[in-house]
Amino acid sequence: MRARQLEVFTAMMRAGTVTGAARLLNISQPALSQILLHCEDELGFNLFDREKGRLRPTAEALELYPEAERLFAGLEGLRRKTQDLRLGRAGLVRVGASAPPAMSLLPGILSEFRARHPDILLRSHVAPIMSLVAMLRAGDAALAVALSDHLPADILVEPLGATGFCCLLPEAHPLAAQAEVSFADLEPETVISYRSATRPHEKLDKAARQQGLSFAPQLEIDVSITAVGFVQAGLGVAVVDSLLPWGQFGGVATRPLRDSPDLPLSLLTLGGAALSRAEEIMRDQIRSVCAARLPPRP
Repeated sequence: MRARQLEVFTAMMRAGTVTGAARLLNISQPALSQILLHCEDELGFNLFDREKGRLRPTAEALELYPEAERLFAGLEGLRRKTQDLRLGRAGLVRVGASAPPAMSLLPGILSEFRARHPDILLRSHVAPIMSLVAMLRAGDAALAVALSDHLPADILVEPLGATGFCCLLPEAHPLAAQAEVSFADLEPETVISYRSATRPHEKLDKAARQQGLSFAPQLEIDVSITAVGFVQAGLGVAVVDSLLPWGQFGGVATRPLRDSPDLPLSLLTLGGAALSRAEEIMRDQIRSVCAARLPPRP
């Protein structure tokens, strides 16, 4: 019994008449009768007895009906599910982010997405960039947002905007009295910042060398948020991204880095991997929020 024949059979059993079944399926009575006849020919037995223009279910039809109802309910559920997926009303979206965008941009992105698509399951991951790359490759995340544009060849990079750098200082530090901090101001300080061979370190090192200075952190970090505890403990002055909302941490003063280089924010996906409809909607949401909140890259 084909899917259309199953629909006609269950509609007939429910309605009890050709007229009622045709109305349920929004088709003509002759079309419904023709489908029913073809179904009976293929089955090799009658589903209905014709008596004085009326159709009465046979014993075979009564035996088939409970199973047909179960299959029809499953078919209807499948149709609703495929429609929901097509319209972005159901599914799973897996998003990864490094700490700065995860704490500054991702809450707004997910909040707006949830308001529009409450039935879609969201799964978020916060991790360093190389862990995000591993998640994309393993299928544990379909989209990732990170402060870098230098990624392996199999990772597609879409620029979303840019941020800069700032300095985190103990509140009582003399440099906290200034409106901004320069690379020259950092020369005598114990600097806490990104380790070498990372995109942020490359940017800062290049900007310092353009001023005839060096940038060599004495305390290296992989994740910018770890600098907060070190600054609060008086271990030094941190140079970190400006994206993370640093003002929420007590005991720390934040000052812009003068002549700060730009730090690119990128949307990462795995090359050759297709996005689901729900993931495409999330990608558009990420683009929209970042376009509104970040200046474009120079």
